[in-house]
Amino acid sequence: MNRYDKAFKEEAVRLSDEIGSKKAAEQLGVAYYTLQEWRKRRTLHGDGAHIGSGRAYASADKTAREIELEREIGELRRANEILKDALGFFVKDRKR
Repeated sequence: MNRYDKAFKEEAVRLSDEIGSKKAAEQLGVAYYTLQEWRKRRTLHGDGAHIGSGRAYASADKTAREIELEREIGELRRANEILKDALGFFVKDRKR
């Protein structure tokens, strides 16, 4: 079974809005019914839809702000890892 991340699902649904579900599914190599399920989830869950990779949907107890902050924390952690990698690269280069 293929697993897709949140960004892929969101872009796939946007593309299906623009060119239609069948064409989008063909272009992306995704089953038509899978894309339709993603569209249905977007309708039901709004911004909480398309969590990706088999993770559970956010609980109803979380506010939209909490979800947004968790997303931002994830982005900042990824950016921090990139900066750490870049720092290591430049330190190695400087030692030469």
